[in-house]
Amino acid sequence: MTELVALFARYLVDEPGRVSVRERAAGEARVAELSVARADRGRVIGRGGRTAAALRTLVDAVAARRGERWTLEIRD
Repeated sequence: MTELVALFARYLVDEPGRVSVRERAAGEARVAELSVARADRGRVIGRGGRTAAALRTLVDAVAARRGERWTLEIRD
């Protein structure tokens, strides 16, 4: 899942080399923590949070298909 999030994030940002995704456990679910360059945060979040919502929907859909529970956090 982290590779998928990183792939999409790299296409959204101006500095793809600064994209990193870390995985951690949160109870029964897994969390993908996305970090990008400070200047690229707005691109990943999008106007009104639409891009972030779309990324979270993608993560939810893939996780459901795999029978897993994942969430996406965009780190500061």
